[in-house]
Amino acid sequence: MNTKRSLGIAVAQMGPVHLADTRAAVVRRLIDMMREARGRGATFVVFPELALTTFFPRYWMDEAEAQERFFERSMPGPATQPLFDEAKQLGVGFYLGYAELTPEGQAFNTSIIVGADGAIVGKYRKIHLPGHSDHKPDAPFQHLEKKFFEVGDLGFRVFDSQDTRFGMCICNDRRWPETYRVMALQGAEVVVLGYNTPSRNIHWNEPAHLRTSTHLISLQANAYQNGIWVAAAAKCGSEDGHHMIGNSVIVAPTGEIVARALTEEDEVISVSADLTLGEHFRQHVFNFAKHRRPEHYRLITERVGVGDPLP
Repeated sequence: MNTKRSLGIAVAQMGPVHLADTRAAVVRRLIDMMREARGRGATFVVFPELALTTFFPRYWMDEAEAQERFFERSMPGPATQPLFDEAKQLGVGFYLGYAELTPEGQAFNTSIIVGADGAIVGKYRKIHLPGHSDHKPDAPFQHLEKKFFEVGDLGFRVFDSQDTRFGMCICNDRRWPETYRVMALQGAEVVVLGYNTPSRNIHWNEPAHLRTSTHLISLQANAYQNGIWVAAAAKCGSEDGHHMIGNSVIVAPTGEIVARALTEEDEVISVSADLTLGEHFRQHVFNFAKHRRPEHYRLITERVGVGDPLP
């Protein structure tokens, strides 16, 4: 029998962040939730995608304006340093999503994992960018991630922290099975992610309840099929009249939801995650070394779409 290993993990869901909200005010909210999570015994906290600002890709503006208003040129920076300081004081690691502007002028939708000592352990840049880059004046709002961000260039990697092997992704990445499998093949035990998912799809008439259902199905199926824990944090509620789904969750390797947010406001959910449970699934159900047959999966890497070879 394997010796039981566990991780106290919390998801810090955020309610609306409006255009008028300051970075300092947002960081205070994050710190408050981090303190609550630590009080519950958590040693790792998951914050949402683009946690420091409103979901600005819904607004049409030029790239220079967006970068000036919503991007971080350093991490930590003056506004976010208090969060790192608090994490170190509490002995809590965290995942944080934000808009990154590199010294070379590249713009990414980025997330980081920070260790319990307040030092950055790893960085990820979003790969599956949804939406469009052109202006759609007849749409109720824009979804301009393809305009404001470049496709991530760091790949899906894993990082060791707190005696746990973490993988991370962002929002739309969670819907693609390749995301999790690539990290599981590197030994990921916990995949953490943040998201900002509009309740309304501007491209087709997708019912709001279906938006929630497919969100949960994606997390549950991939947790089970890779023998991993998945912790997903929403930024949700109505931001200046634009509503986003909540349903932040922590999912076990069984595919079961073990914690779920009940509100569309700032809310902390937590669990003592039995990492040994994932080991059992990876040994007895999805034992990759025994049962995978990658020679039969080549189309996954040879084609982008049906009949479309890689360029």
